[in-house]
Amino acid sequence: MQKRCDRNRKRSKRRAIYCPIHHCYLDSVSQKYPLFTDRAGQLQQRGMNRRDALLLIADRTAVPLQGEWLEAFWCNRCQKTKWYHVCKKGDCAYTVSTASKELWCQVSGIIHPSSNPSVSEFTQRQARGITFNRSNNF
Repeated sequence: MQKRCDRNRKRSKRRAIYCPIHHCYLDSVSQKYPLFTDRAGQLQQRGMNRRDALLLIADRTAVPLQGEWLEAFWCNRCQKTKWYHVCKKGDCAYTVSTASKELWCQVSGIIHPSSNPSVSEFTQRQARGITFNRSNNF
């Protein structure tokens, strides 16, 4: 039986995301980077049947994956920041695994490290926003 104060709590609770090594609470230190897929096989691995997956990929170039993202977390025990692949399972349950290099190819909203060769250096530099004195670029 829950305490009365727990039942009446209206404020949101912290996400229950714990370190897979030490089982301590992880603190988020980055934004969420949502994942997408462009292959039917990846949709099938997530429970979609083959026909629906092929139709969806044919209809859209990239399909966002609901409830999955990459995020950086700080572990107090390790004293390190690591990137994890987070999958939401149900209301308050999450599974956390270390982010692989293959997953970074499925992230939306980041600039690919091995940039597109058809894009000029000037455009890449402007997209990154690294330069401070912008008048020098022209």
